[in-house]
Amino acid sequence: MGASTLDELLQLPGPERVQLAMALWHSLETTEQEQALTVDAGLATELERRWAEHQQHPERAVSWDVVRQDLGLA
Repeated sequence: MGASTLDELLQLPGPERVQLAMALWHSLETTEQEQALTVDAGLATELERRWAEHQQHPERAVSWDVVRQDLGLA
């Protein structure tokens, strides 16, 4: 794909870009999707650690609304 084609696609309205992205994703074979979602061992370990911590202390969770405010998105 040429740069001009990509530039044109990036000019599409958001919903059309999402539709295109989903069509591209669904065009992949299952094995290609699985490879794209592979998590390396270090990240998997960290995610497991964080999940275990959350299960032990769910009261420490922060709501999505608070996260958005902290990031200046709300």
